[in-house]
Amino acid sequence: MRITLRQLEIFAEVLKSGSTTQASQQLALSQSAVSASLTDLEGQLGVQLFDRVGKRLVTNEHGRLLYPKALALLEQAGEVEQLFKLDLGALRLAASSTIGNYMLPEMLAKYRQDYPDTPLELNISNTEDVIKSVVEFRVDLGLIEGLCHNPELISQPWMKDELIVFASPGSPLANTNLTVDDLIKAPWILREKGSGTREVLDHLLFSQMPRFNIAMELGNSEAIKHAVQYGMGISCLSRRVIREQVQNGTLIELTTPGLQLYRTLYLIYHRQKHMSNALQKLLSYCH
Repeated sequence: MRITLRQLEIFAEVLKSGSTTQASQQLALSQSAVSASLTDLEGQLGVQLFDRVGKRLVTNEHGRLLYPKALALLEQAGEVEQLFKLDLGALRLAASSTIGNYMLPEMLAKYRQDYPDTPLELNISNTEDVIKSVVEFRVDLGLIEGLCHNPELISQPWMKDELIVFASPGSPLANTNLTVDDLIKAPWILREKGSGTREVLDHLLFSQMPRFNIAMELGNSEAIKHAVQYGMGISCLSRRVIREQVQNGTLIELTTPGLQLYRTLYLIYHRQKHMSNALQKLLSYCH
Protein backbone atom coordinates (compact mmCIF):
# COMPACT_ATOMS: atom_id res chain seq x y z
CA MET A 1 0.00 0.00 0.00
CA ARG A 2 1.35 3.43 -0.99
CA ILE A 3 -1.08 5.99 0.39
CA THR A 4 0.29 9.53 0.09
CA LEU A 5 -0.39 12.62 2.17
CA ARG A 6 -1.52 14.34 -1.01
CA GLN A 7 -4.21 11.69 -1.50
CA LEU A 8 -5.40 12.19 2.06
CA GLU A 9 -5.38 15.97 1.60
CA ILE A 10 -7.49 15.63 -1.56
CA PHE A 11 -9.87 13.20 0.16
CA ALA A 12 -10.32 15.57 3.14
CA GLU A 13 -10.99 18.54 0.86
CA VAL A 14 -13.54 16.58 -1.19
CA LEU A 15 -15.33 15.60 2.01
CA LYS A 16 -15.38 19.19 3.29
CA SER A 17 -16.48 20.76 0.01
CA GLY A 18 -18.80 17.96 -1.10
CA SER A 19 -17.60 17.78 -4.70
CA THR A 20 -14.49 17.20 -6.78
CA THR A 21 -15.14 20.47 -8.61
CA GLN A 22 -14.93 22.65 -5.49
CA ALA A 23 -12.05 20.59 -4.11
CA SER A 24 -10.09 21.11 -7.32
CA GLN A 25 -10.58 24.89 -7.00
CA GLN A 26 -9.40 24.90 -3.38
CA LEU A 27 -6.34 22.77 -4.17
CA ALA A 28 -5.50 24.42 -7.52
CA LEU A 29 -5.74 21.07 -9.33
CA SER A 30 -7.74 19.92 -12.29
CA GLN A 31 -10.99 18.10 -11.56
CA SER A 32 -9.68 15.03 -13.35
CA ALA A 33 -6.58 14.97 -11.12
CA VAL A 34 -8.76 15.14 -8.00
CA SER A 35 -11.03 12.36 -9.26
CA ALA A 36 -8.07 10.19 -10.23
CA SER A 37 -6.43 10.64 -6.81
CA LEU A 38 -9.68 9.76 -5.04
CA THR A 39 -10.21 6.68 -7.21
CA ASP A 40 -6.63 5.54 -6.58
CA LEU A 41 -7.04 5.98 -2.81
CA GLU A 42 -10.27 3.97 -2.81
CA GLY A 43 -8.55 1.31 -4.89
CA GLN A 44 -5.71 0.99 -2.41
CA LEU A 45 -8.10 0.81 0.54
CA GLY A 46 -10.46 -1.59 -1.22
CA VAL A 47 -13.55 0.41 -0.23
CA GLN A 48 -15.58 3.33 -1.53
CA LEU A 49 -15.28 6.43 0.62
CA PHE A 50 -18.27 8.20 -0.94
CA ASP A 51 -21.61 7.11 -2.32
CA ARG A 52 -22.20 8.50 -5.79
CA VAL A 53 -25.68 10.04 -5.90
CA GLY A 54 -26.09 11.49 -9.36
CA LYS A 55 -23.28 14.03 -9.67
CA ARG A 56 -22.97 14.42 -5.90
CA LEU A 57 -20.57 12.67 -3.54
CA VAL A 58 -22.11 11.69 -0.20
CA THR A 59 -19.75 10.56 2.55
CA ASN A 60 -20.42 6.99 3.67
CA GLU A 61 -19.35 5.10 6.80
CA HIS A 62 -15.89 4.37 5.33
CA GLY A 63 -15.26 8.03 4.59
CA ARG A 64 -16.43 9.10 8.05
CA LEU A 65 -14.09 6.55 9.63
CA LEU A 66 -11.09 7.71 7.59
CA TYR A 67 -11.66 11.47 7.91
CA PRO A 68 -10.40 12.11 11.50
CA LYS A 69 -7.40 9.82 10.97
CA ALA A 70 -6.55 11.62 7.73
CA LEU A 71 -6.77 14.98 9.50
CA ALA A 72 -4.52 13.74 12.30
CA LEU A 73 -1.90 12.55 9.80
CA LEU A 74 -2.02 15.83 7.90
CA GLU A 75 -1.65 17.83 11.12
CA GLN A 76 1.30 15.72 12.21
CA ALA A 77 2.89 16.22 8.81
CA GLY A 78 2.39 19.95 9.28
CA GLU A 79 4.18 19.73 12.61
CA VAL A 80 7.11 18.03 10.91
CA GLU A 81 7.28 20.88 8.39
CA GLN A 82 7.24 23.43 11.24
CA LEU A 83 9.77 21.71 13.51
CA PHE A 84 12.51 24.23 12.80
CA LYS A 85 10.33 27.27 12.25
CA LEU A 86 8.85 29.71 14.74
CA ASP A 87 5.36 29.29 13.33
CA LEU A 88 3.54 26.58 15.29
CA GLY A 89 0.57 26.23 12.97
CA ALA A 90 -2.93 27.71 13.01
CA LEU A 91 -5.30 27.00 15.91
CA ARG A 92 -9.08 26.97 15.59
CA LEU A 93 -11.14 27.49 18.74
CA ALA A 94 -14.86 27.69 19.41
CA ALA A 95 -16.27 29.05 22.66
CA SER A 96 -19.69 29.70 24.10
CA SER A 97 -20.50 33.36 24.48
CA THR A 98 -19.59 34.03 28.14
CA ILE A 99 -16.22 32.33 27.73
CA GLY A 100 -15.48 33.79 24.31
CA ASN A 101 -16.44 37.36 25.16
CA TYR A 102 -15.37 37.72 28.78
CA MET A 103 -12.71 35.11 29.62
CA LEU A 104 -10.70 34.08 26.58
CA PRO A 105 -9.55 37.54 25.40
CA GLU A 106 -7.17 37.96 28.35
CA MET A 107 -5.83 34.41 27.99
CA LEU A 108 -5.33 34.70 24.25
CA ALA A 109 -3.61 38.06 24.69
CA LYS A 110 -1.02 36.42 26.97
CA TYR A 111 -0.57 33.58 24.47
CA ARG A 112 -0.18 36.08 21.63
CA GLN A 113 2.60 37.90 23.48
CA ASP A 114 4.67 34.70 23.58
CA TYR A 115 3.65 33.35 20.16
CA PRO A 116 2.87 36.41 18.01
CA ASP A 117 3.15 34.54 14.71
CA THR A 118 0.74 31.69 15.46
CA PRO A 119 -2.55 32.21 13.59
CA LEU A 120 -5.59 32.03 15.87
CA GLU A 121 -9.22 31.66 14.89
CA LEU A 122 -12.01 32.01 17.49
CA ASN A 123 -15.68 31.37 16.76
CA ILE A 124 -18.22 32.40 19.40
CA SER A 125 -21.68 30.82 19.53
CA ASN A 126 -23.90 28.96 21.98
CA THR A 127 -22.92 25.67 23.58
CA GLU A 128 -24.87 23.49 21.15
CA ASP A 129 -23.14 25.04 18.15
CA VAL A 130 -19.70 24.75 19.78
CA ILE A 131 -20.25 21.04 20.37
CA LYS A 132 -21.34 20.58 16.76
CA SER A 133 -18.21 22.36 15.49
CA VAL A 134 -15.97 20.05 17.53
CA VAL A 135 -17.85 16.92 16.42
CA GLU A 136 -17.46 17.94 12.77
CA PHE A 137 -13.72 18.76 13.19
CA ARG A 138 -14.31 22.36 12.14
CA VAL A 139 -12.39 23.49 15.23
CA ASP A 140 -9.57 21.97 17.29
CA LEU A 141 -10.94 22.77 20.72
CA GLY A 142 -14.21 23.88 22.29
CA LEU A 143 -14.81 25.73 25.55
CA ILE A 144 -18.35 25.50 26.87
CA GLU A 145 -20.49 26.50 29.84
CA GLY A 146 -22.79 23.49 29.95
CA LEU A 147 -22.35 19.75 30.10
CA CYS A 148 -21.45 17.81 26.97
CA HIS A 149 -22.99 14.37 26.62
CA ASN A 150 -21.74 13.54 23.12
CA PRO A 151 -19.89 10.18 23.25
CA GLU A 152 -17.59 11.23 20.38
CA LEU A 153 -16.03 13.98 22.50
CA ILE A 154 -13.77 14.11 25.52
CA SER A 155 -14.98 16.63 28.08
CA GLN A 156 -12.75 17.75 30.95
CA PRO A 157 -13.45 20.25 33.76
CA TRP A 158 -11.67 23.52 33.16
CA MET A 159 -12.75 26.29 35.53
CA LYS A 160 -15.36 27.17 38.16
CA ASP A 161 -17.72 30.06 37.49
CA GLU A 162 -20.20 31.84 39.78
CA LEU A 163 -23.62 32.95 38.58
CA ILE A 164 -25.43 35.81 40.32
CA VAL A 165 -28.99 37.15 40.19
CA PHE A 166 -29.14 40.85 39.38
CA ALA A 167 -31.53 43.73 38.72
CA SER A 168 -31.63 47.43 38.03
CA PRO A 169 -30.91 49.77 40.97
CA GLY A 170 -34.55 50.87 40.96
CA SER A 171 -35.94 47.34 41.25
CA PRO A 172 -38.41 46.76 44.14
CA LEU A 173 -36.31 43.67 44.95
CA ALA A 174 -33.20 45.75 45.65
CA ASN A 175 -31.79 45.55 49.19
CA THR A 176 -34.01 42.61 50.15
CA ASN A 177 -33.30 38.96 50.81
CA LEU A 178 -35.04 37.17 47.97
CA THR A 179 -37.47 34.37 48.77
CA VAL A 180 -38.56 31.60 46.44
CA ASP A 181 -41.89 33.40 46.11
CA ASP A 182 -40.04 36.55 44.94
CA LEU A 183 -38.22 34.50 42.30
CA ILE A 184 -41.47 32.91 41.14
CA LYS A 185 -43.26 36.25 40.71
CA ALA A 186 -40.37 38.19 39.15
CA PRO A 187 -40.20 38.63 35.37
CA TRP A 188 -37.07 36.83 34.13
CA ILE A 189 -34.96 37.82 31.16
CA LEU A 190 -32.99 34.74 30.11
CA ARG A 191 -30.61 33.36 27.52
CA GLU A 192 -32.14 31.21 24.80
CA LYS A 193 -32.55 27.45 24.98
CA GLY A 194 -29.31 25.82 23.85
CA SER A 195 -27.04 28.21 25.71
CA GLY A 196 -24.86 26.83 28.48
CA THR A 197 -26.00 29.49 30.95
CA ARG A 198 -29.65 28.62 30.38
CA GLU A 199 -29.02 24.89 30.79
CA VAL A 200 -27.26 25.48 34.11
CA LEU A 201 -30.02 27.79 35.37
CA ASP A 202 -32.70 25.29 34.42
CA HIS A 203 -30.81 22.68 36.46
CA LEU A 204 -29.58 24.68 39.46
CA LEU A 205 -32.31 27.29 39.94
CA PHE A 206 -35.56 26.74 38.10
CA SER A 207 -35.72 23.04 38.94
CA GLN A 208 -36.29 24.15 42.56
CA MET A 209 -39.24 26.39 41.62
CA PRO A 210 -42.74 25.10 40.86
CA ARG A 211 -43.08 27.74 38.16
CA PHE A 212 -41.38 30.90 36.93
CA ASN A 213 -42.20 33.84 34.70
CA ILE A 214 -40.12 34.24 31.52
CA ALA A 215 -40.64 37.80 30.29
CA MET A 216 -38.10 37.57 27.48
CA GLU A 217 -35.46 35.28 25.95
CA LEU A 218 -32.46 36.96 24.32
CA GLY A 219 -29.54 35.60 22.33
CA ASN A 220 -26.64 37.32 24.09
CA SER A 221 -25.60 38.61 27.49
CA GLU A 222 -25.19 42.25 26.41
CA ALA A 223 -28.85 42.44 25.36
CA ILE A 224 -29.89 40.90 28.68
CA LYS A 225 -27.84 43.41 30.68
CA HIS A 226 -29.43 46.34 28.86
CA ALA A 227 -32.95 44.96 29.28
CA VAL A 228 -32.43 44.47 33.02
CA GLN A 229 -30.79 47.88 33.35
CA TYR A 230 -33.97 49.49 31.95
CA GLY A 231 -36.15 47.71 34.51
CA MET A 232 -37.69 45.04 32.28
CA GLY A 233 -36.99 42.21 34.72
CA ILE A 234 -34.26 40.33 36.59
CA SER A 235 -31.72 37.85 35.30
CA CYS A 236 -28.83 35.59 36.25
CA LEU A 237 -25.46 35.59 34.51
CA SER A 238 -21.82 34.96 35.31
CA ARG A 239 -20.31 37.39 37.82
CA ARG A 240 -17.61 38.04 35.20
CA VAL A 241 -20.22 39.25 32.72
CA ILE A 242 -21.76 41.96 34.93
CA ARG A 243 -18.70 42.87 37.05
CA GLU A 244 -18.22 46.25 35.35
CA GLN A 245 -21.90 47.23 35.60
CA VAL A 246 -22.06 46.28 39.31
CA GLN A 247 -18.93 48.34 39.98
CA ASN A 248 -20.32 51.44 38.26
CA GLY A 249 -23.78 51.02 39.80
CA THR A 250 -25.88 50.52 36.67
CA LEU A 251 -26.78 47.00 37.87
CA ILE A 252 -27.02 45.56 41.38
CA GLU A 253 -26.51 42.05 42.71
CA LEU A 254 -29.57 40.61 44.47
CA THR A 255 -29.13 38.67 47.70
CA THR A 256 -30.27 35.05 47.34
CA PRO A 257 -29.87 33.28 50.72
CA GLY A 258 -29.28 29.55 50.45
CA LEU A 259 -28.66 29.56 46.71
CA GLN A 260 -25.26 28.34 45.56
CA LEU A 261 -25.11 29.07 41.83
CA TYR A 262 -21.76 27.66 40.74
CA ARG A 263 -21.06 25.83 37.54
CA THR A 264 -18.12 24.08 35.93
CA LEU A 265 -16.79 25.21 32.56
CA TYR A 266 -15.43 22.53 30.25
CA LEU A 267 -12.85 21.95 27.55
CA ILE A 268 -14.01 19.58 24.82
CA TYR A 269 -12.22 17.92 21.92
CA HIS A 270 -12.82 14.95 19.64
CA ARG A 271 -11.69 11.52 20.82
CA GLN A 272 -9.86 11.06 17.53
CA LYS A 273 -8.35 14.52 17.54
CA HIS A 274 -4.56 14.74 17.36
CA MET A 275 -3.37 17.10 20.11
CA SER A 276 -0.71 19.09 18.31
CA ASN A 277 2.19 20.81 20.03
CA ALA A 278 0.64 24.20 19.29
CA LEU A 279 -2.66 23.15 20.85
CA GLN A 280 -0.97 21.79 23.96
CA LYS A 281 0.95 25.06 24.37
CA LEU A 282 -2.30 27.03 24.11
CA LEU A 283 -3.94 24.84 26.75
CA SER A 284 -1.22 25.81 29.22
CA TYR A 285 -2.50 29.41 28.99
CA CYS A 286 -6.14 28.46 29.60
CA HIS A 287 -6.32 28.53 33.38
